[in-house]
Amino acid sequence: MPLPSAHDVALAAERRTAARLLLAHPLVTSSGPHSDAFALVRRHADWLAQRFQQVFGYRLLVEASYARLFKAGLGPGSGHRLERPSTGTPFTPRTYACLALALSVLVTAPEQILLSQLVADLRAAAVDAGIEIADTGRQAERRTLAAALRQLVDWGVLSETEGHVGAVAEERAGEALLTVDREIARAVVAGPLAQSRDGADLVRRAADPGFGGPRTYVRRRLVETPVVHLDDLTDVEREWLRTRQRREAQAFSELLGLEAEIRAEGIALVDPDGDLTDLHLPGTGTVAQAALLLVERLVDRLRPEDPGHPAVGGRLVIGVPVPDGLLPELLDALIEEYGSRSNWQRGHLEDREGFLAAVLDLLVRMRLMAPAGPVRSGGHGLPEGYDESVADGRSVTDVSQARGQGRTDSGWILLAAAARYATTVAVKPRTDQSPADDVFEESPR
Repeated sequence: MPLPSAHDVALAAERRTAARLLLAHPLVTSSGPHSDAFALVRRHADWLAQRFQQVFGYRLLVEASYARLFKAGLGPGSGHRLERPSTGTPFTPRTYACLALALSVLVTAPEQILLSQLVADLRAAAVDAGIEIADTGRQAERRTLAAALRQLVDWGVLSETEGHVGAVAEERAGEALLTVDREIARAVVAGPLAQSRDGADLVRRAADPGFGGPRTYVRRRLVETPVVHLDDLTDVEREWLRTRQRREAQAFSELLGLEAEIRAEGIALVDPDGDLTDLHLPGTGTVAQAALLLVERLVDRLRPEDPGHPAVGGRLVIGVPVPDGLLPELLDALIEEYGSRSNWQRGHLEDREGFLAAVLDLLVRMRLMAPAGPVRSGGHGLPEGYDESVADGRSVTDVSQARGQGRTDSGWILLAAAARYATTVAVKPRTDQSPADDVFEESPR
């Protein structure tokens, strides 16, 4: 087989760069922070549109001044939240409401608008929609509105021609002149609004994999979440993944430069460059440092004597229960050992309950821990009409009791992928299948 030419290698590299950019930043503008790579997106627009549609069922729209990749979501509880850049504070439902109301106004707004007029129009839209907006004279409400408008600036929907949108949060609200890009405003919302009865229905419909069925849904989960455990999937999805995992790993490598870690408990796509994630562990900051240390100690304390490898006893362990009281105990020990020495934020040290909640939130989003409770096959919250009966329903591995065996008063489960952060490593390849089916519990860090 002849080696690819230099031109072919360069072409593949350009397309991979453009695809990675769109996956990490689904809205890219010609004048925004990624303007240098926008030309690549336009150059390969047709190829990218075809590949994103074939692989993920995502629609790509490329115009002269922006490109929008319309992702589909994964169903209830699986979204990537927006955060305030300055603090990392997640958007509240109130902030999302302000964001939606502002978009509803801006799609028909004049090319330029005063900040005070935008706020007045937003409040009028809230009345029309039956949404109660508190008096913008309150400091908290002003900051919420400012966060929503700042997000629109970051997306390129608004440009600050004179002044800045943060003026709305000042004690004496200042004025600003804003330029509106109505096209981008219309392109922001990705879900099927016209067909949806309410917000919950919108989330479910957006996650519909369409004709791609299990194939499309599994690929979306693999690329949009840090790790996919087997009991996250239905029987049909597991069967499809089992028969395709090697080919899928190669495809993800070629399209996006991602490396697949395939284990008995599930699959993780790893980005060697670390660009395609909004979560990092190890990471910087007090919460990330404490989360890494906590998960290491949990793995050390709770690692099963017999990991339940299918080659040994046919029983797969995807999660183990965390005993009651262990989490605050370990966090207290970490604070004593590292709090002062590592200059952890005083606010976290003084509010240990809130500190633990923040650490657990990060570990849940990293798919290293989960709230206790059964994982139901097919529990994706997908719309009616998603037919899971197209296969015979046979499980690849019986995972009905693979997570959280035993009682946990703490309400938490430590998941198998957490063992990647174990302080000791011992790799034991399987004897009856390929070495790539080692368990996460034994995988290297």
